[in-house]
Amino acid sequence: MRVPFAGNIDMKALKITGAAVGAVILVLASLLIIGIPSSFLTSTIQDRVERQTGYRLTIAGSAKISLWPTLNVSLSDLTVQDPKDRDGGKRVTVGNVQADMTLSSVWSGHPHVSELIITKPVVYRQLLRERTNDAPPHSTTPAMESGSFTVDRVKVIEGAIVATNARDRFERRIDGINVNAVIDADHKIKFTGTARTSETPLKFDVKADVSAGAADRQNVPVEFTLEAPGLLRAPLTAKAEIRFTSPMVKINSLAGAIGDGAFNGWASLDLASKPLVKVDLDFQRLALGSSNTTTSTTSPAQGWSDEPINLAGLNYVDAQVRLSAAQLDLGSAQFAPVAIDATLAGGVLKSSFSNLGVYGGQANGEVIFDASSGSPTFAMHCDLVGVRALPLLTSVADFDKVDGRMMAKIALRSAGASQHAIMAGMSGTVFVVFQDGQIRGLNIAQMIRSLTSSPLNGWQEQQDQGTDLTQLSSSFKIDRGQAVTTDFNLVGPLVKVTGAGTIDLGTRMMGARIEPKLVMTTQGQGRTADPVAFGVPVMIEGPWSSPRIYPDMQGIMDNPDGAYAKLREMGKGLFGPNGGGLSGMLGGLSALTGKPPAGGNDATTGNNAANDPLGGNIAGAIGNLLQKGFANQSRSIPAPMAQQPSPQAQAPATTPAPPDQQAQSDTSAPQDSQPMNDVLRQLFNR
Repeated sequence: MRVPFAGNIDMKALKITGAAVGAVILVLASLLIIGIPSSFLTSTIQDRVERQTGYRLTIAGSAKISLWPTLNVSLSDLTVQDPKDRDGGKRVTVGNVQADMTLSSVWSGHPHVSELIITKPVVYRQLLRERTNDAPPHSTTPAMESGSFTVDRVKVIEGAIVATNARDRFERRIDGINVNAVIDADHKIKFTGTARTSETPLKFDVKADVSAGAADRQNVPVEFTLEAPGLLRAPLTAKAEIRFTSPMVKINSLAGAIGDGAFNGWASLDLASKPLVKVDLDFQRLALGSSNTTTSTTSPAQGWSDEPINLAGLNYVDAQVRLSAAQLDLGSAQFAPVAIDATLAGGVLKSSFSNLGVYGGQANGEVIFDASSGSPTFAMHCDLVGVRALPLLTSVADFDKVDGRMMAKIALRSAGASQHAIMAGMSGTVFVVFQDGQIRGLNIAQMIRSLTSSPLNGWQEQQDQGTDLTQLSSSFKIDRGQAVTTDFNLVGPLVKVTGAGTIDLGTRMMGARIEPKLVMTTQGQGRTADPVAFGVPVMIEGPWSSPRIYPDMQGIMDNPDGAYAKLREMGKGLFGPNGGGLSGMLGGLSALTGKPPAGGNDATTGNNAANDPLGGNIAGAIGNLLQKGFANQSRSIPAPMAQQPSPQAQAPATTPAPPDQQAQSDTSAPQDSQPMNDVLRQLFNR
């Protein structure tokens, strides 16, 4: 990305060029009258231009005169330069100048130029890092008489403006300048033209009334239209009064519109040394940048862009800007209302905003870009309150997975000359809270249940799915692109998740360990009982766009006491009051122990499964999962102690109870679950 330079057109150089061209025309006319051959034209023209303007004119090419069909004078390879400028940073070069005149006007002493063609003119402007306090010297040379010659039409072909700083090896250009100017008898000028910067094509149309004269310190009414498709979404049309008080250009009574967004205000440009731009504008609606979010140069799979971000142009212009708008459209983001104060000095751009309207909420903060050194630095702090998360995150970050009311405190800083470098070097803190919203496209409860059968690859996104959330909060401490959180907390009506992890902003990778809990009742978080834990920590690892999600089986082996307690609670919630739905889990564990499952028979199990279908299905799935997980562990399950009888030896042979007796037993509140105790003894030798 490149930042275009502003206000670097040397108005004095343009005026000198015009005066030089006028002097050339007068000299040519005089020489034709007295009959001096064209071979003597060069030195005579150079002397006249230097006396008239104080600038030196060099003609390296030829001087030609033709009399048919009209009087035509042509000069090639011209250079106009300040004699005191040894570096050549302030000069104007012209490939060719042609003037068509009538012989009668030449003989009258007041040449009338029907058409003046200037081919390949280049205006060179030397850029300065610091402003100087030296007042520009006032010209002591007499001004040209306004009636000495007249011009009907001026054409500029393939002109350019080049702004350079040789020490910094910096250059910016406006190329392809093509202008057609028409001057009527009432001294009203209309010129149209096109140009291009490195990134943006330009098209302009200007009307100016100089009928009262072009003397210094006089207002000139101007109407203009500007089209810049890469910067403005619609053409800019405006009216203003321009006053040239060298070296100042003042634009007063400025009023116009960009598309359907009207604005008014004023501006000024000081060209004494380093340009100083002052702007104060108020917009009804301001639209900047493209609204098409599908043209991003990067995708989640591609990573951050390494394309250079060049902000060096900020060093060569100073600015004081105040913008206010009822609505600001920046790319695809919308802000209303807007009040921004910005200053640019010494290559440091500071932009502050207060009470910025952001999707139903407000934002306050400051953004700083420092381009004064070789590697640009960035810093920002921002507070968001009551902002609608979905439209903000979608428009700014192309992230559409979270909705709700958002509050955030952000303080970030970084350095780098590309997206990748900036994200990899990011440091600071972020605290964010989402309330009363939804995680879109993700059914977390279903994902957790799916983990009982197999690991997951990716977020299992489905457009018609979602997870309602009461609150989602997390704080991040960021150091060199590593964002670490230890207090991730998601609370919803049917799910609760806590955890910690790290996000690598530079590589878009993440690693997290979470503790999910399901609420197995429609009472949601308002129930009297605690949510039921999954019993096993869940790991999330890989690219943040499509990570791998799987149970942490090593965690359950490292802390069997904790896992015992969690599974015990899980059994109460998932397997029914008597744990009758454990047949699937016991069947899966029989392969690990080499023994048949203990506790209850098929009839009892079937009855409990009928009373609690959810418990039976999940129990079987968890049994299979534990069987697969433990089978892959490098650690073996300890053998039972010799003096402790096996669970099968302890369980007496029983016969099925009568249906009425069994129903009576099920309605009582047991102190413990014998089937659950059996499976836990097989798991942990307890």
